[in-house]
Amino acid sequence: MALKVRIDKKFHGFHLNVEFETDGGCMGILGASGCGKSMTLKCVAGIEKPDSGRIVHNERVLFDSKKGINLPARERHVGYLFQNYALFPTMTVEENLKIALTGKGKETGRQVLEQIRRFQLQGLENRLPSQLSGGQQQRVALARMLLCEPEMILLDEPFSALDGFLKDTLQLEMLELLKELNQDVLFVSHSRDEIFRFCDRMILLADGERVVNGFTKEIFRKPEKLEAARLTGCKNISPIERISEHELFALDWNIKLKTDELIGDSIRYIGIRGHNLVPATNSAEENTMKVSLAGSAHTTFRHQYLVENAKGSSAKIWWIREKSKCDTEESETIPLYLKFPKEDLLLLS
Repeated sequence: MALKVRIDKKFHGFHLNVEFETDGGCMGILGASGCGKSMTLKCVAGIEKPDSGRIVHNERVLFDSKKGINLPARERHVGYLFQNYALFPTMTVEENLKIALTGKGKETGRQVLEQIRRFQLQGLENRLPSQLSGGQQQRVALARMLLCEPEMILLDEPFSALDGFLKDTLQLEMLELLKELNQDVLFVSHSRDEIFRFCDRMILLADGERVVNGFTKEIFRKPEKLEAARLTGCKNISPIERISEHELFALDWNIKLKTDELIGDSIRYIGIRGHNLVPATNSAEENTMKVSLAGSAHTTFRHQYLVENAKGSSAKIWWIREKSKCDTEESETIPLYLKFPKEDLLLLS
């Protein structure tokens, strides 16, 4: 996708100031609720007008405030899947699909039938949206969107209204659909798991501004900034005092740590993901802490322990490990020592 976006918009005490570009595949926009994700999508679609900036898709200018260009939504060739799917409540499935082809004559019936078969909507043609499940509504919305033959697809929290089992199933279906279509996609979500699963590249937003953007897996591996680490799910973060180029003191955890990476002058925090902590046999091992159990919060397939430095510290640390077949929920045994592997430490500015 040759998409370039640079937009600025102020409204209701909020300032959206975003700039990014990408050159293909599925681009994700990740951030907490209210950070400007959906507003960015609406500006690209032409539903909202930025105060200033420029939006270009495949060398075609969609918006340019300096040149006075602002193509209406219907001329941008964009397919938009709304969070609530935006089906017409008084129209049947078939009518919701036909409305996307108004004025296209004899081909309408054939194209609608093709989409009904493609999205397995046979037998639902005469039902109203209120008579459909969440997954069926999503398939109708996708079918209607694709009938317009968009050049770019915008997905706004497409799985937020679905329960867990249905969500997993439809995510697999969506992955296959996007591979089949091979079109340009902007995918908005507050779920880091969805962004990681779907998107080759991503941009992180916080309070209307870009925190970082780049390749998704690289950002998760090395977020570089404090807010990026938090948005990608790192729960263990401590301010630091720099001791040398490869050694620091984690103030909240009360431990000296050695690092593989050079500790630059801009580094203010250290982080480590809970699943990267590993048991150690003794305190002589590098980057090892003697720990005591402060609490636990297990999930179906993971043990999640809240530990603290046995010598005392101002902050707790999450240690996460996968459950094995022999694990029991009652077991609260933890190792005496935990190690902070140098290669897994996150240096954050």
